[in-house]
Amino acid sequence: MSSEHGSGSLINVPETIYAIRHELHKHPELAFEEHSTANLIAESLQSWGLEVHRGLAGTGVVGVLRSQVGTRSIGLRADMDALPIQERNQFSHASVHAGKMHACGHDGHSAMLLAAAQELSRTRSFDGTVYFIFQPAEERDAGALQMIKDGLFERFPMDAIFGMHNWPGLPVGQFSLRPGAMMASDTEFRITVSGKGGHAALPQQCTDPIPALAHLVQAIPIITTRSLSPLYPVVLSITHIHTGTDDTLTVIPDQAQLGGIFRAFSRNSMTTIETRIRHLALHVSQAFHCDVQVQCKSDYPPLINHAQETELCVDVLRKLVGPGQVVTDAEPTMASEDFAHMLEHTPGCYVFIGNGASDQRGLGHGDGPCVLHSASFDFNDDILALGATYWVRLVETYLPHTDHADNHLR
Repeated sequence: MSSEHGSGSLINVPETIYAIRHELHKHPELAFEEHSTANLIAESLQSWGLEVHRGLAGTGVVGVLRSQVGTRSIGLRADMDALPIQERNQFSHASVHAGKMHACGHDGHSAMLLAAAQELSRTRSFDGTVYFIFQPAEERDAGALQMIKDGLFERFPMDAIFGMHNWPGLPVGQFSLRPGAMMASDTEFRITVSGKGGHAALPQQCTDPIPALAHLVQAIPIITTRSLSPLYPVVLSITHIHTGTDDTLTVIPDQAQLGGIFRAFSRNSMTTIETRIRHLALHVSQAFHCDVQVQCKSDYPPLINHAQETELCVDVLRKLVGPGQVVTDAEPTMASEDFAHMLEHTPGCYVFIGNGASDQRGLGHGDGPCVLHSASFDFNDDILALGATYWVRLVETYLPHTDHADNHLR
């Protein structure tokens, strides 16, 4: 049962939801391998009377709940996958799978959305259709994009879509969001310069790829200061350089490689950086009589919140936790999130829910800060009911309950 729907009231989340959260944490699964996770989620949704669809992006799950006769619809999304990290925690729900753990809180995200689905299936306190979207492979390979390619928005047409992520360091009870760019894109690039190897004592007989690569290492970072306005933040880092072998220092190699990442808050900045990298790689290599190959992989565009939907979320959150607990000008982060693909397709908003400053840590927690992608991370169960209540209030606000003369549930 839920508490009264007054300002600040939270739904009552049954212990079974917390048990599911711990079960998910204990049995983490990596991208596109979330078979047991998807089974548990689908079985829970079915037990509450939701219509369940499976198979999008392989392991994706969509629960459908309808109430009254309204034609409007809303999508709520949670991610399900874990990370390839060896967990240091030793509490009872620590990972039992070596080298895998829920180090980003996706177990908690799924649990919050399940709690909301259970509550709304009980109250039917809305008019329209709610799609509960459980997405695989957020951490890599862009599971959101794969769900879209598999027909997510054609099979489940929705007027708006919303997402939420726990945020360590943001106090418990607070939420953070902003209209516009909230999270950055993520593009990986690799450059292979090819020449003609030979004896290092006879360089005149070779076409050495290393000088070309060395020039590129110096030239590429300058893209951020000379090809883009300083008003548009970007990050460009060369993180990998490889050439030759450790066996001998007397050989000029045939090839030299470098790799790195760049992140930005707009598609235009992404295009500019990639174009300049390709231009520099080609012409610098040609200057040294070398060939070059450039590979760029952009799985995650910038996450851009839509203004109208963000305003709606701010209103819901202020009524839930009070104006002082809602940060409406959140500092954008260079972290990336594939929910951005869904926001490029359908209007919506992504919010951060405070996971606290490690206060929840007790016996069994590993050493080190409780931050995202840390081997000591754990989702804070103290925020589960708050996050679930936000989902419920958002649905009730977006799809307000009306009194029909012929009121019926479907």
